[in-house]
Amino acid sequence: MTQLTVESVGVLALLQDRGRRGLGHLGVGQSGAADRASYDLANRLVGNQPGAPCIEVALGRMAFSVDAPALIAVTGAAVPVSCRGRSPGLNAAFPVRAGDRITLGVPAHGLRTYVAVRGGVLGDCVLGSMSWDTMAQLGTPPLRTGHVLSIGDLTTDWPATDFAPITQLQRSCMTLPLTLGPRDDWFSDEALDRLSRHEFTVTADADRVGIRLDGPPLPRRRGGELASEGVVLGALQVPTKGRPTLFLADRPVTGGYPVIGVVPRVAVDAAAQAVPGTRIRFAVRRPELNGNQ
Repeated sequence: MTQLTVESVGVLALLQDRGRRGLGHLGVGQSGAADRASYDLANRLVGNQPGAPCIEVALGRMAFSVDAPALIAVTGAAVPVSCRGRSPGLNAAFPVRAGDRITLGVPAHGLRTYVAVRGGVLGDCVLGSMSWDTMAQLGTPPLRTGHVLSIGDLTTDWPATDFAPITQLQRSCMTLPLTLGPRDDWFSDEALDRLSRHEFTVTADADRVGIRLDGPPLPRRRGGELASEGVVLGALQVPTKGRPTLFLADRPVTGGYPVIGVVPRVAVDAAAQAVPGTRIRFAVRRPELNGNQ
């Protein structure tokens, strides 16, 4: 069986797949790739089955080698890729030989890069997923120098294309759609106006659980406490006195602060690439109600 050896890791490298579904009632979140679109693209480029585990690298600076010929793709944050003195580039599948060393540099923009190897990179499967959940501490532990991982056989037909041109990630500013609810009635009209008109900035308090945003205060029209309730991917939760938090892949399954709105998954993928200092605007909209259109 082909093996991948981790030679160096920068900030963080995790094994991620599509996560754990249907376990919220047990207090276990879904986890999985933070930027699902980039993760799925990496798997498609090497002809893997949907859900095959990949390596999610935060802020680049990783090196690894393989002991047999393999097909690899790198997607997501724009990092320089090097193998045998050449630069294969992003969003493209490229073959490597036994003993080749592949290195990822520092991203020019974006936060998370995905490395797919044809067959899938295998780790520890816990509750149906190999993903590392940073909050629950479940799955394959963070990768370290010297880790040896097996390459599986989670393949489909050979891909029809080896390159996928995609739009560059937004850099200093991004606009995210936000559907109000379920607790927007807890906030004043002024808060909703500020949410739609002002920019918010990603703070250094950002990880796979969520990103805290700095911006104008969002005053409530209603006091008191909210009973803990379920939290979905993309929920924008607002503490009593504090900065809004946009929840990502490793979010808790419940929360005790009101959620003013929810960002849809496709936009959460973009938010997962936001580095501290990124400015965010919300395109606020009301939910559509069946029968009232």
